[in-house]
Amino acid sequence: MSRWGPGHRDVVQADLHEHYTNRFDEATRLDSTLKGRLERARVRDVMARYLPAPPADVVDVGGGPGAHAAWLQSRGYTVELLDPVQSHVGQAREAGIPAVLGDARSLPWPDGRFAAALLAGPLYHLIDAGDRRQALREAVRVLRPGGLVAVVAINRFANLLGATLANQLGERRRIVEEILADGFSPRNDRMAHTYYHTVNELHAELTGAGMRSVTVHGLTGPGGWLTVAIDRHVQTDVLPSTLADADPLQTALDGARIADRYPDLAPASALLMAVGYRD
Repeated sequence: MSRWGPGHRDVVQADLHEHYTNRFDEATRLDSTLKGRLERARVRDVMARYLPAPPADVVDVGGGPGAHAAWLQSRGYTVELLDPVQSHVGQAREAGIPAVLGDARSLPWPDGRFAAALLAGPLYHLIDAGDRRQALREAVRVLRPGGLVAVVAINRFANLLGATLANQLGERRRIVEEILADGFSPRNDRMAHTYYHTVNELHAELTGAGMRSVTVHGLTGPGGWLTVAIDRHVQTDVLPSTLADADPLQTALDGARIADRYPDLAPASALLMAVGYRD
């Protein structure tokens, strides 16, 4: 039985629309901050490692305005995108990406349609475990046998690490404690209805949805915390002399890539990326 009331899906949907339509510009997120640029580069790192060679059909579920889909198209893949936010669908279409309005839990495509599926957003906006299972099963359903699923999740420990680094733990203590205990806080105002996974939980959810050879990567690794510190504490384009000796994005990328070779470091990463294959 769901731990959430019967109307929670409508509330989540309304909050998502409010967040992404009126409060937050997803179209600029991966360009406007150092953290966003690191995330974009690392998603591409991991996807390039696992994707089948182009041409191949890829579905981008919860693909937003199409940043990852556009990159996939540029590499020769045929991409279709689905998102629950109408403005995102419009932006993706304007960028030349076939896009439809829809729900990750009920995909409009037939069984076995795609060679790979990217879910870079839906899982952390589904706070009910049953909804996450349904979204993952739908992703598996629309894949051909042997098809790849790649899923981005937010680490359960990210709020504790981030709030400490930003010197905000005192004001966010209750939120942090709730997320550590349950993976969710109703008081969390940073993102609309966000769920936070542990590494083991994310692995189990993909395996439970019928995927094999599941691997969980620490997507941003220790480099992610460098970007958080700079985005939080440096308010100009000119870095302090103590940070200016090297390109911080390159340092963050190098740190994330090195850490990714050591699975024990995955829990230290703010973002996780899990990959698996349909039988």
